[in-house]
Amino acid sequence: MKLVIKSTSLNNTLKIAENIGRQLCGGEVIELISDLGGGKTVFAKGLAKGAGSDDLVSSPTFTISKVYNAPKFSIYHFDFYRLDDAGIVAQELAEVIDDNKAVAVIEWAGAVKDVLPKQRLTINIEQMSLNGRQLTFIYPKKLSYLLEHIK
Repeated sequence: MKLVIKSTSLNNTLKIAENIGRQLCGGEVIELISDLGGGKTVFAKGLAKGAGSDDLVSSPTFTISKVYNAPKFSIYHFDFYRLDDAGIVAQELAEVIDDNKAVAVIEWAGAVKDVLPKQRLTINIEQMSLNGRQLTFIYPKKLSYLLEHIK
């Protein structure tokens, strides 16, 4: 399934992500796609906030992964930008994907494409202007509940 939404501001993009974050139950995998500076980490901030996390969300580019605590589950935020081969981190991601008390949010997923499940929400963030974005959501019917409140 596919849904396209235009966001006209940073605040609007955060609100969309927060609405999705409120629907998370644990066990979901979310792939974020955009150019450098396109808004992937901003989207992850909104997801974490919507899920109830008070943790400071920042880009895991140099650490590869970060964990944010939400009341019902943990959010594992991965960034594979600097990796051609995910190595042992791919094993960590596979364990997170199999944990229904965890949500995996992945940026630059090319190095772990073989690990990602087909049942995931893929969000392509395209920069249209300084703060405007086009958000394209690709998802299986099984995950449609995540987007019911943003349509």
